Amino acid sequence: IGSTKSRLHPVQERISKSHGSQCGFCTPGIVMSMYTLLRNQPDPTVEEIENAFQGRASRHRLGGGIAKEVCPTGHFKGGDTVSPNCSLFQQVTLSPSLFNPEEFMPLDPTQEPIFPPELLRLKDVPQKQLRFEGERVTWIQASTLTELLDLKAQCPEAKLVVGNTEIGIEMKFKNKLFPMIVCPAWIPELNAVEHGPEGISFGASCPLSSVEKILHEAVDKLPAYKTEVFKGVLEQLRWFAGIQVKSVASLGGNIITASPISDLNPVFMASGAKLTIVSAGTRRTVQMDHTFFPGYRKTLLAPEEVLLSIEIPYSREGEYFSAFKQASRREDDIAKVTCGMRVLFQPGTAQVKELALCYGGMADRTISALKTTQKQTANSWNEGLLQAVCAGLAEELHLSPDAPGGMVDFRRTLTLSFFFKFYLTVLQKLGKGNNCAKLDPSDASATLLFQKDPPANVQLFQEVPEGQSEEDMVGRPLPHLASAMQASGEAVYCDDIPRYENELSLRLVTSTKAHAKITSIDISEAQTVPGFVCFISAEDVPGSNKTGILNDETVFAKDEVTCVGHIIGAVVTDTPEHAQRAAQGVKITYEELPAIITIKDAINNNSYHGSELKIGKGDLTKGFSEADNVVSGEVHIGGQEHFYLETHCTIAVPKGEQGEMELFVSTQNTMKTQSFVANMLGVPANRILVRVKRIGGGFGGKETRSTVVSTAVALAAYKTGRPVRCMLDRDEDMLITGGRHPFLAKYKVLDVGSYAGDGRDSIMERALLHMDNCYKIPNILGTGRLCKTNLSSNTAFRGFGGPQAMLIAEYWMSEVALTCGLPAEEVRRKNLYKEGDLTHFNQKLEAFTLSRCWDECLASSQYHARRSEIDKFNEENCWKKRGLCIIPTKFGISFGIPFLNQSGALIHVYTDGSVLLTHGGMEMGQGLHTKMIQVASRALKIPISKIYISETSTNTVPNTSPTAASVSTDLNGQAVYEACQTILKRLEPFKKKNPSGTWEEWVSLRNPFHYFSYGVACSEVEIDCLTGDHKNLRTDIVMDVGSSLNPAIDIGQVEGAFVQGLGLFTLEELHYSPEGSLHTRGPSTYKIPAFGSIPIEFSVSLLRDCPNKKAIYASKAVGEPPLFLAASIFFAIKDAIHAARAKNPDCKMEKLFRLDSPATPEKIRNACVDQFTTLCVTGVPENCKPWSVRV
Repeated sequence: IGSTKSRLHPVQERISKSHGSQCGFCTPGIVMSMYTLLRNQPDPTVEEIENAFQGRASRHRLGGGIAKEVCPTGHFKGGDTVSPNCSLFQQVTLSPSLFNPEEFMPLDPTQEPIFPPELLRLKDVPQKQLRFEGERVTWIQASTLTELLDLKAQCPEAKLVVGNTEIGIEMKFKNKLFPMIVCPAWIPELNAVEHGPEGISFGASCPLSSVEKILHEAVDKLPAYKTEVFKGVLEQLRWFAGIQVKSVASLGGNIITASPISDLNPVFMASGAKLTIVSAGTRRTVQMDHTFFPGYRKTLLAPEEVLLSIEIPYSREGEYFSAFKQASRREDDIAKVTCGMRVLFQPGTAQVKELALCYGGMADRTISALKTTQKQTANSWNEGLLQAVCAGLAEELHLSPDAPGGMVDFRRTLTLSFFFKFYLTVLQKLGKGNNCAKLDPSDASATLLFQKDPPANVQLFQEVPEGQSEEDMVGRPLPHLASAMQASGEAVYCDDIPRYENELSLRLVTSTKAHAKITSIDISEAQTVPGFVCFISAEDVPGSNKTGILNDETVFAKDEVTCVGHIIGAVVTDTPEHAQRAAQGVKITYEELPAIITIKDAINNNSYHGSELKIGKGDLTKGFSEADNVVSGEVHIGGQEHFYLETHCTIAVPKGEQGEMELFVSTQNTMKTQSFVANMLGVPANRILVRVKRIGGGFGGKETRSTVVSTAVALAAYKTGRPVRCMLDRDEDMLITGGRHPFLAKYKVLDVGSYAGDGRDSIMERALLHMDNCYKIPNILGTGRLCKTNLSSNTAFRGFGGPQAMLIAEYWMSEVALTCGLPAEEVRRKNLYKEGDLTHFNQKLEAFTLSRCWDECLASSQYHARRSEIDKFNEENCWKKRGLCIIPTKFGISFGIPFLNQSGALIHVYTDGSVLLTHGGMEMGQGLHTKMIQVASRALKIPISKIYISETSTNTVPNTSPTAASVSTDLNGQAVYEACQTILKRLEPFKKKNPSGTWEEWVSLRNPFHYFSYGVACSEVEIDCLTGDHKNLRTDIVMDVGSSLNPAIDIGQVEGAFVQGLGLFTLEELHYSPEGSLHTRGPSTYKIPAFGSIPIEFSVSLLRDCPNKKAIYASKAVGEPPLFLAASIFFAIKDAIHAARAKNPDCKMEKLFRLDSPATPEKIRNACVDQFTTLCVTGVPENCKPWSVRV
């Protein structure tokens, strides 16, 4: 739609100039979502804009710049007011603003590509069958219904595919093979829509987006009593998926897939929808009822039959319908429990004539609670019926403790909670009279469907000093220098590099057992795959098979595997598709050994890495003896997947001379990649060249774990003598590369455990150094153990152990406040460090700005006024509760290992005055290259347009530290500055000869931390006590970033880190089987924050007048420190749960309750103890193996 070579489209320009792109890997998809919306709806409403982004995944800044500039026409419809810069998110900054909307080009209709006339003409051309033959699959597009039915008669096992949203996944990730696929998408009868006397009939191929549009139109036109079912379908479709999926996924496909957690099938079953089924010579109509799904993924259709249409019925007078769904994430997520509920009353009464309660997620198919509902006929809609139905559902909808999907008590409780919501909703609609109970106003909140207000975003930063040169870009909000290329899709990532002529593809072969001896490897089946070249394993390694930071891992497993995902070998073929098939063909047999899966397993088996770590200060015995209260307990903090959008990728190119090899890698650590590959190949490091252009996200996950791919690819290139490429699929990446370390903490005496991981001592050391967070504790002792388990090694992740330890500190701080009966913010404020205090590791706190951050955040968030409003809200609402919390952070900046605190830079000055800058850091969306150019621009006193950074490579800057620990700007910035000073010193003689000349003329005792970054966040949430849903209503952040080098980039880092922390503490949950296999291996099962997860009101303010004398140009590190501030959301949720429990007499005496991280809907709902949770406690037999274990 536009390019940097010709002209950017206004959508691309706006996302580029308004700082909407960071790593840029997801930016083209976001651009196309915006563009598609505007092509179809030039004047969108705010709701349409939000819907357009539903389903878009991004690990960076969700909000801020992303959706500000959606509407180049400058206005919305529907009465929404928008500022002149067409900002969906209000932009309030001190002058100057982050961007100038007056620079934006208006929308030029002549720039739009036209719809291809050839495709337009196709609609008038008679349809004919299309047929494609692949190596193993035949794909046929049928043109008529007769043709389709004949094909099904000849080949009953042929799969019908319309949108490919299910079959595609089964083929790609479940390795299923369907020899014949038939596409009926263009058959007129399967796309027909008929408005009949009993309902609206949709052809089975109708896309869900068109079903949604037609039902919306019906709701607007028809009497309200006729559209109850339609509203239920629309409520499910609202959260079903993003527009991209709904535009291709078909209504019939959703039914026939027969998913046990289908969003729509319970609705159709409860409504009594009618299905028309045809085959060659037969036609029948059936009502979808409890018999339609006889088993898992099975329907009543015979193999040769096809679903022709579905009739969604009008509702009748006296009939009410509701649909509910609960998932881990509100947007674009698979349901844990879903349901359709219908009641029909005797005319003019509140006496039940028919009651249907149908559920997904409660069995291996969609089910109807017949035993419970049949008993309610002729009963009145009152408290007695409510109690009877809840008791009946608790008994009828039982789940075994080892049920697939886990969360057994939560799912059972939801079935009751949903009915209670339905009961109250119907009560509200029945209104006065009808001999039924009246709705208590405090119960009304349970009837409200989930809604999110339009977002508002405020960003405050300090303008540059008056008189600063226009050419001096330090401190100015300069856009990311690659943002235009990212927005146009021109930015080159590792896998974008064109294929070499004789290039091969590699696929890893990994262990399926957590701990076992390898008894045999059979590659005979793999060798039969077309294009197979070779299989590589430990036997092929010419150098050392030992690898890893501590040299205690293997490139390839030999004789024994120690986790599921342990790399055993790799297949090399001509294409990625053949490589995937060949990898499946490698058959490995094992002799299983005992495995340790969880932290508690490790503790019980005394399985640890190294010895105990301890840090302490003061006299614990004396402290406890003088204490009025002693608080003790335990908390678990789950791990987190990095989920960078670009998975690990390496291209290795052998050079044919003296062992030379060039590697293009998506890595944060060129030095370790170089040394590990050299060690494995048995060659000096100077023969290995590692190059990085940019990375599509890293967050620590590519600091060392990228080497597990790079070394395997390098070996394949060495063995074959040809270029080899490997880019991991998402499921492989999640299985193999590890994530953030889970922690188990026991407080009073702190005992922290974590998995084996690259960081090991460094992770635990940083955790113990941050266990005080921001509080002066006279008597403190922390002990840490690193647990050795049979899971993939975990690794560095933004914060490096600090966020886990700080959460533990805030956890016991909140419990101290509850125990003392004092306001939490008062207890926190009283215990904050002060300027000049010594930490528990005796580092003096200098330039301590935390008190300023705290006071500013308290004031800007209007904390005390909102606290009163929240208390009032909680008093008036029984089933929705709000919570508020203000949390500080103090994060130490530096690598824990002293020698890593170094960097290098190389500057080439060419005779035309242009400058080529290279430094040791990797650009992965954090704006590092942009900041380095700003540093060089000021130091050399030349415009940024004269400076260029091409890439990072080991032959320009050797022995680099990884781009991690938030110190890359500090280290590389200083290196760039020093290199600039060297250049300027060399130029001095020329300057003296020609003082008025132009630039072109001239050129022809160790503390653990260097300094601390500080910040404070105040967050407000609202929870649904019946479902565990929560809304992030508002967050205010005040962050000390020193004198910002680039406020736009720094604010983006604060927002991005906060949203990633929000995922860590409230959403992202890794599920492992008891055997150590990861269940959550992709975006369908592992949910990162979506656009709807951002706080509705989100304010970020950079603290003013706080220069940092210890870093380049008085700036501060900003990558990691803000992440922990998302704990304010976690503790606001805990505050809301406390309000919910306060209304329960059984909980009033128990002020303290346990809430582990992340605070998922399951944990929130289970903590809100009420009459429904007590009915749904599932007993667990002693030898029961649950579906998942908390590792």
